[in-house]
Amino acid sequence: MDALLGTGPRRARGCLGAAGPTSSGRAVRTPAAPWARFSAWLECVCVVTFDLELGQALELVYPNDFRLTDKEKSSICYLSFPDSHSGCLGDTQFSFRMRQCGGQRSPWHADDRHYNSRAPVALQREPAHYFGYVYFRQVKDSSVKRGYFQKSLVLVSRLPFVRLFQALLSLIAPEYFDKLAPCLEAVCSEIDQWPAPAPGQTLNLPVMGVVVQVRIPSRVDKSESSPPKQCDQENLLPAPVALASVHELDLFRCFRPVLTHMQTLWELMLLGEPLLVLAPSPDVSSEMVLALTSCLQPLRFCCDFRPYFTIHDSEFKEFTTRTQAPPNVVLGVTNPFFIKTLQHWPHILRVGEPKMSGDLPKQVKLKKPSRLKTLDTKPGLYTAYTAHLHRDKALLKRLLKGVQKKRPSDVQSALLRRHLLELTQSFIIPLEHYMASLMPLQKSITPWKTPPQIRPFSQDDFLRSLEHAGPQLTCILKGDWLGLYRRFFKSPHFDGWYRQRHKEMALKLEALHLEAICEANIETWMKDKSEVEVVDLVLKLREKLVRAQGHQLPVKEATLQRAQLYIETVIGSLPKDLQAVLCPP
Repeated sequence: MDALLGTGPRRARGCLGAAGPTSSGRAVRTPAAPWARFSAWLECVCVVTFDLELGQALELVYPNDFRLTDKEKSSICYLSFPDSHSGCLGDTQFSFRMRQCGGQRSPWHADDRHYNSRAPVALQREPAHYFGYVYFRQVKDSSVKRGYFQKSLVLVSRLPFVRLFQALLSLIAPEYFDKLAPCLEAVCSEIDQWPAPAPGQTLNLPVMGVVVQVRIPSRVDKSESSPPKQCDQENLLPAPVALASVHELDLFRCFRPVLTHMQTLWELMLLGEPLLVLAPSPDVSSEMVLALTSCLQPLRFCCDFRPYFTIHDSEFKEFTTRTQAPPNVVLGVTNPFFIKTLQHWPHILRVGEPKMSGDLPKQVKLKKPSRLKTLDTKPGLYTAYTAHLHRDKALLKRLLKGVQKKRPSDVQSALLRRHLLELTQSFIIPLEHYMASLMPLQKSITPWKTPPQIRPFSQDDFLRSLEHAGPQLTCILKGDWLGLYRRFFKSPHFDGWYRQRHKEMALKLEALHLEAICEANIETWMKDKSEVEVVDLVLKLREKLVRAQGHQLPVKEATLQRAQLYIETVIGSLPKDLQAVLCPP
């Protein structure tokens, strides 16, 4: 197996065992780059096993020319196994997120921009982190020295499709543990025939005799999540299995023990506060962290988060140092040692074993951090933070009624997700309205002058605007909204939101300026202009055209054609020697 570990360039993608070519009769990017379609979904597949002498060891990386750094290999090994505090017998699925350790980005990842421009912010490809989706099996096996078979199959991707990849693993892993490498090679070849992830489209993904049908949400979708539309089923054998979502977890199941503290937890996420989640196993830990970070949708979660983290992680020292304030990270762990190491963290959530009985489980209590005990800490939310907004008692009653009436968990999750979405939107809408008011009026944008600047964001002006245009217009929750906004201004999420909105507005301003130039009479303007001014216009128009054609400027195709025509007209009015410089043969 050692021969399968990557040793080539980070993504040279040469031939690979018996894996087939990518051509399937359909058009693909460039002349069939090896494993290009596979790489649109996954970085690689890893197998981690337990070696008596080495401990966790990377047994296989597939495709075999995907090169991981030593640090990345070590991280994958430790993060793919539950630690000794989790008595995980049988099969366990969980996920982790780890930092990439440098190296050349694959050439076909240059089209990330195309995917990211159409995907919701929460589903965009990670530029600097890998997600690991793990299927771990630990069963008694007398033929092994330690008496146990211990192995993990790991899908490594930059896409946050936790539901899709967990479903994929539940198909692949049991078969792989029985048949080993040949099965994995066949599956990777099948994935290499899949269409690229396309937001807004229903995709059919064949694997191991099953067609998984998915729809990746688009940023132009309405807020309601929509399952894939059944299409072309008569041509598909076997009939496709529709996956309701590529990424949404069962929120209600994740949050069952903390429903009474949802308001506090939402505020902690909004403010980017450091939070340690101590759970009994990696599956509970990773699901809780992913559920918490999804609370802010449609807002981008701008802080770091680690669904499962161990003391062996290369960033352990960075996260546990006491020489500076705790980092803005949501950390999921299973080792009680972290309670002692991170006692100085302001917020610690300790959850117990999940109980799926008919009744609502006992809710964890809100406790002061001074009540923290090492190792045997009881479940609870240990924090001195007081929520700015009152909890929504009506929501809690509806959810409790749902439990009593045995309402399906997916319906309960939809109620909870809708509540969190509306809460986030109520908070963000006043910011959006105020930000839009900072945009210069369209009539102030003239063709031959530099467009006016976006006015600076004034926190005081915004807070004054809340009196007549605040969240109270769309949200029934009472409380100290002003205090929450003041704290939000100091958080990474305000910085991330403001930078993104300012960037979008600046591009819109540039697009409006290009449109104003294209609607003006260029020949009248050129009459009294020097050659230097005319050449300067050509260069600026060309620069804008290149940006617009690269989809960075939101302009219509007709505007692009008119801009190209203007460039040709202007160049045609110049002397032949200048024309030759601007349009070399």
